[in-house]
Amino acid sequence: MSFTSPPHYASQARLVEKLLAIGMALSSTHDLKELLELILTKSREITCSDAGSVYLIDSDPKTPKLVFKVAQNDSIRDVLFHEFSVPITPESLAGYVALTGRSLNLDDAYQIAPGLPYKLDQNFDRDFNYRTRSVLVLPMQDADGEIIGVLQLLNRKVTNDTELIPENVANLTQSYSDCEERIVRSLASQAAISIERNLLQNSIENLFEGFVTASVRAIESRDPTTSGHSDRVAALTLRLAQAVNDTHRGPLQVYQFSDRQLQEIRYAALLHDFGKLSVPEAILNKRQKLYPHQINVIRSRFALVQRTLETECAQAKYQYLIEHPHAHKAHSGCPHCVQIEKLEGQLQDAIASLKEYLHFIEAVNEPVAIASDSARADEINQKLYKLASYTYRDINGQLKPLLTPAELEQLQLLRGNLTTTERLAIESHVTHSYEFLKRIPWTKHLENIPEIAYGHHEKLDGSGYPRGLKKEQLSLQTQMMIVADIYDALTAADRPYKRSIPLEVTTHILKEEAHKGKINTDLVQVFLEQRIYEVLIKI
Repeated sequence: MSFTSPPHYASQARLVEKLLAIGMALSSTHDLKELLELILTKSREITCSDAGSVYLIDSDPKTPKLVFKVAQNDSIRDVLFHEFSVPITPESLAGYVALTGRSLNLDDAYQIAPGLPYKLDQNFDRDFNYRTRSVLVLPMQDADGEIIGVLQLLNRKVTNDTELIPENVANLTQSYSDCEERIVRSLASQAAISIERNLLQNSIENLFEGFVTASVRAIESRDPTTSGHSDRVAALTLRLAQAVNDTHRGPLQVYQFSDRQLQEIRYAALLHDFGKLSVPEAILNKRQKLYPHQINVIRSRFALVQRTLETECAQAKYQYLIEHPHAHKAHSGCPHCVQIEKLEGQLQDAIASLKEYLHFIEAVNEPVAIASDSARADEINQKLYKLASYTYRDINGQLKPLLTPAELEQLQLLRGNLTTTERLAIESHVTHSYEFLKRIPWTKHLENIPEIAYGHHEKLDGSGYPRGLKKEQLSLQTQMMIVADIYDALTAADRPYKRSIPLEVTTHILKEEAHKGKINTDLVQVFLEQRIYEVLIKI
């Protein structure tokens, strides 16, 4: 013996299943436009409505507005609906519902009883040869009962596949039932909660976007020489990830990054240098081998040495004149004059040597790489050591070296402008970035940001820093950032210690680094073939 549910119960079961499916769909949709379209589509399906629209309330304290967000109409498909705002007033159907929270269920919107504050705006009907008849307007209220929008349904049809024209609307439409009103009102409340969640999610994401932007600006304010670096690396890495998504051959074809993962990659790239906030500002802003105060001290020291030499010369001449009282009466060419001229000549030679040495120090202070020219490097080192052997008497009469050991160490740098200690301080920014980023309670979709950023100075052969990781220990996201970071470091025109390298040379360097196994060959190939670097033109 079989049992068949009565038609009434079967239809109710189908309705419940449909409502449950709608609820699941609402909870899984993250894009606001898609969410609103879904709300309107499902409400129209349940009620067999020909058309409808959704308004959201813009709660501006000065002038609250209804924002017309989406509209659908099965009988008029050629019209493009554009978002616009209107003041919230009780004269319009949607405005009345938004202000009062009461539903409107009208059998014929053209036959509204006199004395009521609201009326149908017939402009749309007139402009598009449409006839609005039955109307259901419902408030969308969140969990706290606050109205956040209005759902408006038009022309409940007798059969779903009917196309309405003004001539048949009276026969092919019907009023909305009380049951439908209750169901759709419940659906509208559920939709309101989904909309509120979506708006809150957008608000949180906007807040975090603001935090990231502020963080990047804070980093760059301490290190103006790399201004724009984080934005450029983020743009390059993101574009490379998108190109990987479009790759359908080779080892990269198995990778596919979702929108959330792309967002994670972008944030990791934007924040990869955040640890520079922990690096002493003097090191970050160092332009030459010596700090500005050091070269100023050296200049002052040379000026003091010159003044000391002049004083010593004057004292020597004075002493000679004391010992030879008639020397001031001597004629030109006599031994006394020769001795005075000799003292003055020695002074001028010493001053000329000082100026030459100072000019040499100022030239060597510029961070031009000379490591590849061993003869030039030896010549510079020998001259520096010779300089370091010179001494002078300070104002207290004590002998001091013309160059201190610290100054000598800095001037002897063959490449760049940082000593080993200073370079280690700069390199520590990677660990500082990781330690900072891992303290943030990331959502599940962004939880890999600290680890992605942590590896941006690693090399696939283990020669990078700070952990010396190899390829199998580095995610593809990190490997993409490595390529982007190297490209920007090579081509950046704002580094004090090097010139911007042309694209063709940069291309060669990237290929060489890939050939040596230091960076990902497949990523470099995509980077160059797809001209990923052109994304920087838009920045």
